[in-house]
Amino acid sequence: MATDNTHTTIPLARRIRARAVRMVHHAKASHIGTCLSMTDLLAVFYHSVLRVEPRRPDWPARDRFVLSKGHGAAALYAVLAERGFFPHAWLDGYCDDGSLLAGHVSRHVPGVDFSTGSLGHGLSLGCGVALAAKRAGQEFRAFVQLSDGECDEGSTWEAVLFAPHHRLDNLVAVIDYNKIQSFGTVKEVLDLEPLADKWRAFGWAVRELDGHDHAQIHAALGAVPFQPGRPSVVIAHTVKGKGVSFMENQLAWHYQSPNDEQLAAALAELGEQA
Repeated sequence: MATDNTHTTIPLARRIRARAVRMVHHAKASHIGTCLSMTDLLAVFYHSVLRVEPRRPDWPARDRFVLSKGHGAAALYAVLAERGFFPHAWLDGYCDDGSLLAGHVSRHVPGVDFSTGSLGHGLSLGCGVALAAKRAGQEFRAFVQLSDGECDEGSTWEAVLFAPHHRLDNLVAVIDYNKIQSFGTVKEVLDLEPLADKWRAFGWAVRELDGHDHAQIHAALGAVPFQPGRPSVVIAHTVKGKGVSFMENQLAWHYQSPNDEQLAAALAELGEQA
């Protein structure tokens, strides 16, 4: 069981949110809503769950983390900088020409193992990592952060079938279930319910939780695998744009970039100065 470090991970999540908002504003980029919905998950992952060494990003025994929803790159880069994989100053060049920090996750960045952004492939990558670890007799684990929208993808469900067949209990999928995708709500675009029952039927051990409750996240991710011989999935119920009131549950913030006034308002809510 992971130690409950909410006194540390909650302020970490606030800093990640503030940095991501600044980065998206600077780049006039998109996807701040999806960054904010998964920030609490990332804070717990990188503080307390993942076995990683920031000074040795290629450490062979490290856990592998796949951000399948690669458009949430700003939040991942922010937490990697917070953990010391690279200097905070790099964040200031997010999406600039020549920067390593591209708008979708790039494996050229220290701490990133896989480039992502073409949705629906991350869980297959995680399956490959987990299977390789099993066959090599290694103890590293694969964690995959999925969006709910990419659960529309057939390739995702092929991987959902594959993992239990190969008894990949070193694989953990986490679904950022914010219930809004690019052009509408998940229910409107392609209803996923009953989502937990679907994963159970495919042979996964399932837990549902509040994806903004750090104690719940710590408890769940510290208890994997939920069942020996089965892959684990966490369905994390989240809010798109969480932490900035005027962005919360608003479809527009899938693509919209904050202007100067909106940046200042967002940072004020997060306890930061513009």
